[in-house]
Amino acid sequence: MKNKMCLFYFTLFLFSCTTKSPLGSADNPIKFYLVPGQDAQVLETNGKLIESWLAQETGYHFEIRIPLNYISVVESFGSKRADMALINTFGAILAKEKYQATIRLRGIHFGRDFYNGQIIVRKNKIKKLEELNGKKFAFVDPASASGYLMAADLLKKKNIQPKEFIFAGAHDSAVMMVYQGKVDGAATFYSPESKGDPQDARKLVKTQLPDVFEKIAVLALTDAIPNDPVLFSKDFPDDMKGKISLALKKWIKTSEGQKTMMILYNMSDLRDSSDEEYDGIRQTLLRLGKTAAEFIK
Repeated sequence: MKNKMCLFYFTLFLFSCTTKSPLGSADNPIKFYLVPGQDAQVLETNGKLIESWLAQETGYHFEIRIPLNYISVVESFGSKRADMALINTFGAILAKEKYQATIRLRGIHFGRDFYNGQIIVRKNKIKKLEELNGKKFAFVDPASASGYLMAADLLKKKNIQPKEFIFAGAHDSAVMMVYQGKVDGAATFYSPESKGDPQDARKLVKTQLPDVFEKIAVLALTDAIPNDPVLFSKDFPDDMKGKISLALKKWIKTSEGQKTMMILYNMSDLRDSSDEEYDGIRQTLLRLGKTAAEFIK
């Protein structure tokens, strides 16, 4: 009898160790990563609003996570710490290439489902793109389409080679570095004006630097980039993808959702999308002779 009881408890122990709670349950919440394009506190505060809405609309449990950098979002799909992410374009391509993550939604900014990268400089210091040759330059992150890939492609086309370049880590940081004179130029995201107000990366620091639009100029734009997508992990259930995608599209049409998504990602709407819509960026990588993984090494 004693041996049978021991076997029973041992079997129960093994079962409890190997049985995982359903995805979306309290014990196994959906890990939703927000790409760190700006201040972590802004991301965390607004991320909580998204988390609350999604839980209310879907009945699933969510956990919003703010990683340290772009690459850590991608690698979280590889280590199965990420179930979904609102991610930058290059990061989505890298996550697809390495871990078969799939794109489901694409952001829209006032009717446009694409944006550009921009090269910014201090006004009256540098007036032509070619003047950046041999100067100090800031990119945002190796996994940023606007803040690295497309800008690097533009500089290569123009045969411009900075003497030194650094990664600022976020778009607002790159703008700050130009403003403070730490670098001669930087690559950040660009979006067209709305009602006469600039919507590019400079607006991220307008509170701290009220004269940023007077001091920092846009020198050039890159080729078009598909807007940031919502990405799901390889094995994420299709029915849950649909339910969550619907909830996000509903959320962004509310006044709170509209405000939150504009603060976070300059998004005014979301639409259905697929991996194929991002092939243009893959072609840019091929032109540079590298895969996404090779480009960031």
